[in-house]
Amino acid sequence: MVEIVKKKSFWLAFAATLVCSLLGKYLALLPGLNLIGALVIALIVGMLFQVNQKLMYESAEGVSFISNKFLRLGIILLGFRLNLVTLAESGIKTILLAFVVVSFTIAVVYGFCRLFKVDKELSFLASFGCAICGAAAVMGISPQVKANKDNSVLAVAVVCIMGTIFTLVEVGLMNVLPFDKTQFGVMAGASLHEIAHAVAAGGAGGTISLDNAIIMKLSRVLLLAPAALIVGVIYQKKHQKDSTEKQKLPIPWFMLGFLITSAIGSFGPLSAGLVNTLVSLAYLCLGMAMAALGMSVNFKVIIARGRNVFLASFLGSVCLLLLAGTSAYLFF
Repeated sequence: MVEIVKKKSFWLAFAATLVCSLLGKYLALLPGLNLIGALVIALIVGMLFQVNQKLMYESAEGVSFISNKFLRLGIILLGFRLNLVTLAESGIKTILLAFVVVSFTIAVVYGFCRLFKVDKELSFLASFGCAICGAAAVMGISPQVKANKDNSVLAVAVVCIMGTIFTLVEVGLMNVLPFDKTQFGVMAGASLHEIAHAVAAGGAGGTISLDNAIIMKLSRVLLLAPAALIVGVIYQKKHQKDSTEKQKLPIPWFMLGFLITSAIGSFGPLSAGLVNTLVSLAYLCLGMAMAALGMSVNFKVIIARGRNVFLASFLGSVCLLLLAGTSAYLFF
């Protein structure tokens, strides 16, 4: 009987999150909503499902499973989008700038968060989300620090809103700054939070700008795997001081899968059509995980704790934009 209940919970959650993910995918094609992105729209739609309390109760176990396992599957499949050959051809300065930008942003956003008395876990998530690749980074780091769902949702909201604001700012600055198309694309890819944000801003500057924005952004995405491992080690050390039990190294194996799929997509005999299909499947799985996250969010906690982390992330994003813009102008 228990097994039947679990299966029912899973299939209810699967159907509900799949609907949310598909809605996110197609709504994100509409003008304006493309700045928000499919993942965040799926999260919002998932939140709306909370009005059906019966569905939430009956699908609770399945929602927990999807938010965990489908997250990992989605990140693994997302690796097919990262072409290592293209990154290598872009030159050492692109990779170096990505490393500098990510390190700088994590330190600055985390510093501002702690200055404004945001708790450490939320500070971690917000800083890595702003630094690497938005919602996907938050979702990748969350298992490493065993983050509670309220903090994960709040961090996703932060990077979505900050990314959208700064996308509009950068598009507005496009004809004001003394940048060529390459420099503008590099700035967009180095400073904006979600891949969708970098594509939106880079695309506004034309093909050259878009190509450079994508390459620069994917250079930051590449750092998600080592970042998740480092965060896991730090978290483990800080929470095991009082324990004499030997602990396993918190290796994010799904991140290893991400790197393997990147290598397969880059060097394997896969057609462009197949790679695009696998990437689409990745976003479908990530959308389902985001929807599951939205179904379990505690709105009262978010409202009570959101102001300081938004302010900290805004100031950190301003610093990120200044660094990215200066670096693009001087070195590209």
